[in-house]
Amino acid sequence: MTDTPKNFANPDEALHFPGITEALVEIAGMTVARTVQDPGWRWSTDMKPLVGGEWCEARHVGVMISGRAGFLLRDGRTLEFGPDDVYDVPPGHDGYTVGEEPAVMIEWSGMRAFAGGRAAFDDRVLATLLFTDLVDSTTTLVEAGDVSWSDVLALHHQTMRSETERFRGRIVDTAGDGLLAIFDAPVRALRCAVAIRSAGAAQGLRVRAGVHAGEVAMAGDGVRGVAVHEAARVMAAAAADEILVSESVPALVAGLGLPFEPRGEYELKGFGTRVLFAYVD
Repeated sequence: MTDTPKNFANPDEALHFPGITEALVEIAGMTVARTVQDPGWRWSTDMKPLVGGEWCEARHVGVMISGRAGFLLRDGRTLEFGPDDVYDVPPGHDGYTVGEEPAVMIEWSGMRAFAGGRAAFDDRVLATLLFTDLVDSTTTLVEAGDVSWSDVLALHHQTMRSETERFRGRIVDTAGDGLLAIFDAPVRALRCAVAIRSAGAAQGLRVRAGVHAGEVAMAGDGVRGVAVHEAARVMAAAAADEILVSESVPALVAGLGLPFEPRGEYELKGFGTRVLFAYVD
């Protein structure tokens, strides 16, 4: 027993993921959480890439405070809850916010297992993430034709692999016509981005890139974590031939004289407003 009340405004722990936050307090041997889901949030879109698995395997027991939340169960059934509804959602579901109002709830089961039992967050390291993508690739495909485009794309992928290795990075994913690579230093990621952009230009391709430094969880050959989502959002904000970086990158290389130009504030989905910079080397 404690004479000082617990308060969600000053929680014992706060969890922040794209589009959702949880304030946790420990009391009487239990953990209670206040969860806020943003409009448009969905587990399969925003959390699945971070924790893996086909479904959220947490059991959620709680009460809705405001807004509405929906759940698609593994067996195909759907559930929806609104203010004052008390709920018990079994493991094996996809959760989402209903409507244009944040869904606010108090839970006393589910929050500790929400992020995949947090097992995926045990082996965490600080890394620099590089995302690249081709701009107007559909137009290029139409102009080149299927056979020629396959050759162009194969050469581009080979170039991305060789440049990443040259700057001592590691490719995590090459889905589509871009890549996700991790580096142990921002400078190497930036130089790799410049090299990939230059090589792409020589092939008549326009490359955009995003660089972000943050904490990630190593999961086999892959990486997970909020930083991966944020890096992808930074890249998506870049224009053709542009290398955009988050605020974390100039801060980590301060004093090296690297050429950054402020590009102003951007609204990054799930992360709010962020100031981004262009690397103009």
